[in-house]
Amino acid sequence: MSGHNGGKEKPLKQPKKQAKEMDKKDTALKQKQKEKQKKLEELKVKAVGKGPLAMGGVKKSGKK
Repeated sequence: MSGHNGGKEKPLKQPKKQAKEMDKKDTALKQKQKEKQKKLEELKVKAVGKGPLAMGGVKKSGKK
């Protein structure tokens, strides 16, 4: 038994990914996604303020 090699070996360091240049289509797509996300957040805030839409539960008939 020569040396202590217990446990997992450390993975080799990966080279850092270079930031790829975005063309106009990519930037437009990201902008659209951000706008959609903002709209969804606003709708969520409005929905929380109103309360439940339907009063759930068992419907009761008029008969006894």
